[in-house]
Amino acid sequence: MPENAGPMTPLQIKNAAADLMPALRSELIELVRIPSVATDGYPAAPLFEAHDYIVSLLEKSGVTQIDRLEIPGKTAPVILATIPGPVGAPTVLMYSHYDVVPAEDLELWDTPPFEPTERDGALYGRGTADSKANVIGMIGALRVFDGKPPVTVKLVIEGQEEFGSPFDNYPPEAPELFQSDAMVIADVGSVRPGSPTLTVALRGSAQVIVELTTLGADKHNGLYGGAAPDARLALIRALASLHDDNGDVAVDGLLREEWTGSSYTEEEFRTLAEVRDGLPLLGTGGIGERIWSGPAITVTGIDAPPVDGAVNAVASTARAVINLRVHPRQPASEAQAALVRHLQALRPFGLELDVKAGETGDGFAAEQGGPAFDAAMFALSQSWDGEAGQMAGGGSIPIVMALDTAVPTAEKLLFGATDGYANIHGPNERVLLDEFEKAVVAKALFFQEYARTFEGKK
Repeated sequence: MPENAGPMTPLQIKNAAADLMPALRSELIELVRIPSVATDGYPAAPLFEAHDYIVSLLEKSGVTQIDRLEIPGKTAPVILATIPGPVGAPTVLMYSHYDVVPAEDLELWDTPPFEPTERDGALYGRGTADSKANVIGMIGALRVFDGKPPVTVKLVIEGQEEFGSPFDNYPPEAPELFQSDAMVIADVGSVRPGSPTLTVALRGSAQVIVELTTLGADKHNGLYGGAAPDARLALIRALASLHDDNGDVAVDGLLREEWTGSSYTEEEFRTLAEVRDGLPLLGTGGIGERIWSGPAITVTGIDAPPVDGAVNAVASTARAVINLRVHPRQPASEAQAALVRHLQALRPFGLELDVKAGETGDGFAAEQGGPAFDAAMFALSQSWDGEAGQMAGGGSIPIVMALDTAVPTAEKLLFGATDGYANIHGPNERVLLDEFEKAVVAKALFFQEYARTFEGKK
C-alpha cells in the first residue's frame, strides 16, 4: 500500500493476500520443517533456528525494531517487535508461539511430521495449525500494507508455550512492554472450516488431590476382605459422587450457564472426540454448555496396581488427582473450594478423606461491544464472506490471563487460522490453506477497521 494512500477496500486486501500466498505458503513450510519442540529430552538448537528464521522474515518484511527477551528458565527467546503506525493510531499487540509439541505415535502419521506435505488443500505437519500458520499469518498481514499498517503493531512471539512457559507469569512483571489498546491472541481458530469464529471465553482450571489410609499395610483379601476398610473402594465410592446418573457434575457451588454462541453439533463432537459408535455422551444440555460454559470434572490420575500382576489384597492406601474445569467467569479458587467442601463432607463407608487443594488458573471472559471487538467481528465476517460467530475454549491459555493482568484495559481478541478439525497435538495435524489465507485477510482487515473505529470513538 503506498504510504499516503487511503484505506484499502476488503476486495483489495483479499487480492493483496492472495498475491502473497505463494511466498507465505513456502515460508510456512520452511518453519514447519524445523522441529522446534521445547521440552526436556529435545535439543534446544531447533528452537533457536525457528526464532532466527522468524526474525529473518520480519526483517525481510521491513520490520526494524526487533528485540530479544530472555527469561531465566526459558530454552528459547521471546521475539518482541514493534511496527509504528500513523500518529494517533491505536496499538495492537499480536501474540503467538513458534514451539510445538512432540510428534509421537509416528506410525499414526500418514507422512513424516516434520516433512510438511500438501494434499487436498491442506498442509500437514506438526505445528502447521498450532501455531506456525498464525505466526506466518501475522507477517502476512503486515505485508498486505507493505510493512506500514494503519495501526501500531506489537508482535510477541514466544518459544515455550506448550510446556509450562516461564513467560506465562512474565507480563505483569513488565506491563510497559505489553501496553496496547487491543490484543489479538492468535493461538486459536474457528469452530469448523468455513465458519469464522471469535473465541470470547476460556474455562479456568483447578486441581484437587484426595487420599486416605486405612491400614498399616495391604492385607490378604482372603483373610481380611469383607471387614477391613478397603481404601481403594472408599475412594472409588467418593469419586462416583462427583456426577449424577446423567453424567452432569453434582457438586454444589459451580457455575453453569446455557451457551448461546456457535458450537459443535453432537455429530461433530462425536467425530472429533472419536466416541465409539452407540455410546452416549456425558451430561445433559447443549454441547457448548457442557464443554465451555459449565464445569467438567475428570479423574486424571489414580494410584492403583495394574491389572496384569494384580495381588489379592485389601488396599491400605488410595490416592487420586482430580481436574476441575471452571466456568470462564467463576474464580478458579472459588470453584476449587466448592469441590474441596464436597469431598470433605463425604464419609464413604464411614471413612474420612484427606483433601488437598492444588494449582488453580482462572478462566477468561472477553469484554464485548468495544471498537476492537466490533472490528474483529467485521473482519472475520468480511474475510469468510459469512456471519461471524462466537465460541469458547474448554482449555485454558495461561498467557491470556497474564496479559489481561498486565494490561487490563486492552480489549482481548482470540482468532486465527486453526479450525476444530485441525487435530492439534495429534497425528496428521493440518492447516487448511484456504483458512490460512482468510486468517491473513482477517488480521489485515482488523487493523484497518480498528484504526477507523478507534478514531471515531476517541
